[in-house]
Amino acid sequence: MDWLRGASLVVVVVWHWAFTILRWSPDGPSPTSPLGFLSGLWILTWVLQVMPVFFYVGGYVHLVSWEHARARGERLARYVWSHVRHLVVPAAALVATWAMLGTVLGTVFGLHWMRSAVLLVLSPLWFLLVYVVLLALLPVWLWLHRRFDVLVLVWLGGLAMLVDVLRFRYGVGWAGWINMLVVWALAHQAGFFFRRLTDAPRARSLALLWAGLFGLAGLVFSGLYPGSMVGVPGDRLSNMGPPTFVIVALLVFQIGVAELIHPVLRRWFARPRPHRFTELLSRFALPLFLFHTTGMALARGFVYFVLDHRIVDDRAPDLIWWAQRPLAILGPLLCTVPLIVLFGRQGSHHAT
Repeated sequence: MDWLRGASLVVVVVWHWAFTILRWSPDGPSPTSPLGFLSGLWILTWVLQVMPVFFYVGGYVHLVSWEHARARGERLARYVWSHVRHLVVPAAALVATWAMLGTVLGTVFGLHWMRSAVLLVLSPLWFLLVYVVLLALLPVWLWLHRRFDVLVLVWLGGLAMLVDVLRFRYGVGWAGWINMLVVWALAHQAGFFFRRLTDAPRARSLALLWAGLFGLAGLVFSGLYPGSMVGVPGDRLSNMGPPTFVIVALLVFQIGVAELIHPVLRRWFARPRPHRFTELLSRFALPLFLFHTTGMALARGFVYFVLDHRIVDDRAPDLIWWAQRPLAILGPLLCTVPLIVLFGRQGSHHAT
């Protein structure tokens, strides 16, 4: 589970580094991706959009972590506050730094597009805000789990569907944002059932995988929802912002996949080297995520201001663009590692 949590964050980081295409306008940069140029690539997002499995793992980790803390005599309120603080402090410091930097640069050098650039750098932190809210409400989730068990999953899934009905059938657009909490709470609550799924027969995992896959196919190919699990410029809506019921189907599919590969991963990570790798990944995954867009901004700023300001990023991916993807990862990585060393090492493991 530590590996799934860390790997899911690394997938998001690599996706942002390798596949972010910036469109420049008088108001500043806006992002797109190869999905906006090449049809059919959206099917890859059914695997590469890993936020559902991240929240699923988060629910399990919080449950186990709290059980250990309770065994030590720690109170739930203290446990929640400690973990919320270790998430909020570094994220708030990063936001404050970029806000100040954007204000200074925008004012002193007249860079009117800095506001858009700062928002672009900080926008991936949305999931941390949701994660902190879920963690702060952990006493509620634990009570619901003890009192109603699997019915909580049914209710949250049903509520997510009803929100979509309000949003798309009756035009209540603002209702969609309710799913920003409901869908991710469902994923988080599903993590409480990890042990039961692990102990269940293999057929249970296969059932989840196929149920989620059929649900995805039915919802997407009905024409009611876009096929991509990430936002694509030009699509009439996004399955992620705010999340639709499609993400519930994606969650079920990804839980099935995770449970199927769990026995293989458990045997592999029992070995010394994979175990040490998992510890390293678990320790630095969150700092990597926190600083990865800052590293990308520094790398792209260096290319633009030092190497060649004539470089145009907004073009349809061709063979040269694909061949440059390793460099698109290497540059931000080299700029991100020093930030992690300077600011992200202390408490990084405890924060997750």
